[in-house]
Amino acid sequence: MDDAAVLTPPKDRDLIFTKDALVADIHFFANDPADLIARKAMRVNLSDLAAMGAEPLGYLLAIALPSDMENRDDWIEKFTAGLKRDQKEFGWSLFGGDTVSTNGPLTISVTAIGTVKQGDALLRGGACAGDDIYISGTLGDAALGLKCISGNITPRNQDLINRYHVPSPRLALGQKLKGIATAVMDVSDGLAGDIRHICASSGLGAEIAAELIPLSDAAGKVLESFPLYKDLIWSGGDDYELLFTAPSHVAGDIEKLAKTLDLSLTKIGRMTKGKAIGILDESGVNLLREGQGFRHF
Repeated sequence: MDDAAVLTPPKDRDLIFTKDALVADIHFFANDPADLIARKAMRVNLSDLAAMGAEPLGYLLAIALPSDMENRDDWIEKFTAGLKRDQKEFGWSLFGGDTVSTNGPLTISVTAIGTVKQGDALLRGGACAGDDIYISGTLGDAALGLKCISGNITPRNQDLINRYHVPSPRLALGQKLKGIATAVMDVSDGLAGDIRHICASSGLGAEIAAELIPLSDAAGKVLESFPLYKDLIWSGGDDYELLFTAPSHVAGDIEKLAKTLDLSLTKIGRMTKGKAIGILDESGVNLLREGQGFRHF
């Protein structure tokens, strides 16, 4: 084993780098299954690559293990099994990293590396006034799954819990959005927070219709019994779907793409010239509250 990895970029490709650090009892529960922690750590980084339109290449991994951790060898074995599973599924490999001991909480840091054709990276800042706003998949499942894990929602819904533990990075979608989308990012901190990033980067505002935000059947059923959690649909975070804008004349291309990928791509609003951002109910009342969109436990 050498001191560092040597990486030669593929010809005519740009390298894309991203890093996410996950801390126990902030981004996951310390007693979560080790293999699921590994898969989530990989997938939140893969989601960033997806938002850039990149193909995964490899990753660097650093782990800080608590010095008083029980059953450490067993935990590491299960953790590496999770890494191996998602390496195979997403076609990328471990380039290197480090493992250290800490007096603090379990901490995992992944640096993901991907590639795109030179000049083809998707960015946040290209939206234009009048562009439609789209979201992939459904929103709110992971946040409601976290409520199930925490005991705030009973009975527990395993489909929602699975969405929290094992998000689905939309890599195939990201790689198809070049020439269609004007701005793209993944939804990690909630729709309410992340649409602000696109608006800030593009110098625009946004109007989103709350009733158009897509829900899974599982989320819809839970909200029938727990309507007070409705705002988690746009503020809960951990969705890892792709949020993107596109001009109205490519609506047909987006519809075809949704069919090709067998993935729902839902138009939920439009970009506006003003700087105001709203998630509006059917009466036009803005449901967005200050501070929504960023969430820890």
